[in-house]
Amino acid sequence: MKIAIVIYLIAINAAGFFTFGYDKLMAKKRERRVPEKRLFGIAALGGAAGAWIGMRAFRHKTKHASFTIGIPALLALNAVCIGLFIKWFV
Repeated sequence: MKIAIVIYLIAINAAGFFTFGYDKLMAKKRERRVPEKRLFGIAALGGAAGAWIGMRAFRHKTKHASFTIGIPALLALNAVCIGLFIKWFV
């Protein structure tokens, strides 16, 4: 079970990171973008760390208050939820 949690967290954070990168690429090309709901959804499902690193690495969505406040807030929530999950189930 422990390894499954680690694999899940690596995968969802990689998805968050690469989704921000993909959205930035689409923005530069002026093509269809990733919906903001999906970006926040990935972060809410445990990928906030990857999303935050992607925001910084790709300099994407850094001027939007909803992202500069929301993603770190979701990161804190992710940390609390993961901590509680480990405490109760592992």
